[in-house]
Amino acid sequence: MTEPAESAKGASLSDYLAAERTLLAWIRTGLALMGFGFVIARFALFLEQLQLVQHISAPHTYGLSLWFGTALIAAGGTVNLLGGWHHLRLVRGLDRGEAARSHSSALAVGTTFFLALVGLAMAIYLISVRDSAHASSSENIQEGIMAPGQGNGILSKASHHSVAETLAKLQGILQSKGVAVFAVVDHSGEAEKAGLKMPPTKLVIFGNPKAGTPLMQAAPSTAIDLPLKILIAEDAAGKVWVSYNSPGYLQERHSFPAALLPNIAVVEALATAAAE
Repeated sequence: MTEPAESAKGASLSDYLAAERTLLAWIRTGLALMGFGFVIARFALFLEQLQLVQHISAPHTYGLSLWFGTALIAAGGTVNLLGGWHHLRLVRGLDRGEAARSHSSALAVGTTFFLALVGLAMAIYLISVRDSAHASSSENIQEGIMAPGQGNGILSKASHHSVAETLAKLQGILQSKGVAVFAVVDHSGEAEKAGLKMPPTKLVIFGNPKAGTPLMQAAPSTAIDLPLKILIAEDAAGKVWVSYNSPGYLQERHSFPAALLPNIAVVEALATAAAE
């Protein structure tokens, strides 16, 4: 009579196997949290590299991803510890022949709520990062359209006026300073005559023989880039740019004496005045 009673009190093999499956499930959950946390912690590095690839110059702070990732890694370690502690308690109870009873679901519920809060916070964070990056990228793209490439010697300034208004303003400035306008090439107008379409684009050719002649005497090849030119053009986004050859680049290109550089440096002041 004693032997059947004792066997009745003992736990069955299926109880131990169920406890082991539960432990393995918590281990998988903990490892998944730690792995996902590591990815999130490195998310900042990914965004910084992406920023460099896209040539976004405005700095961004992505430090929150490190904290989110660290929190998830810590949560994964905590889940594994609590899961192991719960398993030990359960196995000891089974060894003592305690009757199976419903266990607390506090760990599962706590993990669920924690992940929900972290997920919500990350969603808000990622949306804010995306909006900030998009705004910065758009701004950089707008500022970069028609901006000079490395080494081509072209400088550009954004105009606050339309192409026609900028042109009229530049012509008025040149006239007031006694600078001769040799030609205004209406590239967009000529394209329209040929049945083609392009944004308003006008090239102003101007100069002063007293300033240009000494340059061509010192370096005859300078005649390729003289008279001076200012391009007034509208880009695809509707922004108007005033572009010109950098005086320093022209001096380097034709190797004329640096003392003659002021003869063409006026183009910068003219472009700036026309764009304002």
